[in-house]
Amino acid sequence: MDDESTTTEAFSEILQSFGAITDIAHSVREALDQIKLKVPHILVSDIAMPEADGYTLIKKLRALPANKGGKIPAIAVTAYAGNDDVQKALDSGFQAYLAKPLEAIFLAETIADLISGPKII
Repeated sequence: MDDESTTTEAFSEILQSFGAITDIAHSVREALDQIKLKVPHILVSDIAMPEADGYTLIKKLRALPANKGGKIPAIAVTAYAGNDDVQKALDSGFQAYLAKPLEAIFLAETIADLISGPKII
């Protein structure tokens, strides 16, 4: 989810090149409406948006029951890259944080790590 169409289209193309099926949302409301219809395997969301931000989305998402999307692994993607920003994203309910601009392979690897779950060595 991102309010910028060029960003969502770029992320969608990147993920599709790795074989993912993607849905795009440009607002918190749109994302939550889509999740009600079909719970995704993962959420990739921008933080800074004009009406409601990524923190609002993750708060609303985490309030849902697990079978309705409350436990979806989530990645925060944003231009804000300070240590406090990273910690705030993780504390709010995101499992990973990526700073813009980002390399396609980092996005794909982060998604793969989150979907595959913890590894036992």
